[in-house]
Amino acid sequence: MNKWQASAALTMALSAVIIAGCEKAPAPGSGRQSIPDAAAWIARGAGVYAQHCASCHGAKLEGQPEWRRRLPNGRLPAPPHDESGHTWHHPDEVLFAITRNGLLPPYAPKDYATDMPAYAGTLADDEIWAALAFIKSHWKASEILAARAQMMRDRQPR
Repeated sequence: MNKWQASAALTMALSAVIIAGCEKAPAPGSGRQSIPDAAAWIARGAGVYAQHCASCHGAKLEGQPEWRRRLPNGRLPAPPHDESGHTWHHPDEVLFAITRNGLLPPYAPKDYATDMPAYAGTLADDEIWAALAFIKSHWKASEILAARAQMMRDRQPR
């Protein structure tokens, strides 16, 4: 196995761990529960996503049309959560915080106008993590998986 193949294999292995994040211990106070079967975790997330997210972000994670162009009210349409969007650029903790608490500082400017609701009173933390696992299960491009794996490595304390 050459250096490139070893690197690709490591990236894929790390990506599988990230996508199936239910296998690692939850962060203290995160409310995240460990579910040993990644398929069940993703299936649970599919239900949460369908019920709470798909109406804005699309049943196929495609987002709203022209999601980068502001609407007449100044707000942005819901972005896609598939590989065409920017969701995969954000660490898991940021995605969780935005979903749970809404687009508030430090993730958006103070008084940012958005249609994205905060789900803290609607979804349990483990439901949010499951929805995120479902979304992440759709990111399959090797470039995206490698970029996310690098991002997660860069976030680790040294």
